[in-house]
Amino acid sequence: MINLHHHYDGLIFDMDGTLADTMPTHFIAWTRAMAEQGIVFPEERFYALGGVPATVIIEMLAQEQGKTIDAEQVAEAKEVLFMELLQEVQPIIPVKAIAEFHREHIPMAVATGSLKWVAEKILRSLGIREWFAAVVGADDVARPKPAPDTYLRAAELIGVDPKRCHAFEDTELGMQAARNAGMQVVNIHSLLKSD
Repeated sequence: MINLHHHYDGLIFDMDGTLADTMPTHFIAWTRAMAEQGIVFPEERFYALGGVPATVIIEMLAQEQGKTIDAEQVAEAKEVLFMELLQEVQPIIPVKAIAEFHREHIPMAVATGSLKWVAEKILRSLGIREWFAAVVGADDVARPKPAPDTYLRAAELIGVDPKRCHAFEDTELGMQAARNAGMQVVNIHSLLKSD
């Protein structure tokens, strides 16, 4: 177990792919929503686009594949499918263990690229929502990751200087966002290697 609380005053966690293993579920929802539009979305492409807003991905793939679609509508359809699959989402155990270990000692928050209500719902379904003093979603800030706004807002809400926060992330965009906010970043893939 990483013991952080001697040096850090706050812990901030990304959600998708960090605290919650939502990516496989997001991928199923994506492929179904895109298939309805006759658009192919290969798995490796999905993972390469981690953190990119849904409408941007949809417009890009539609253009590449010569389709004309309403990106907002497809993004919405994808979200609805994802919500239906929500109960299948599992926690990422090593990261959940770190949060559990520190929750009594250090203020913690979630900084996610998902919409706040979706994040709240996932954290509740995992039974860990009350561990976090704040949840900041994409709809709570003007600029999503890789801009630092999500992380800065999370630090502000838990009352900790961003430079005294540790951020846990799984994507390049997210790590960039946390670094831009002046935080120390833990790439969770380094925690999972030992499996």
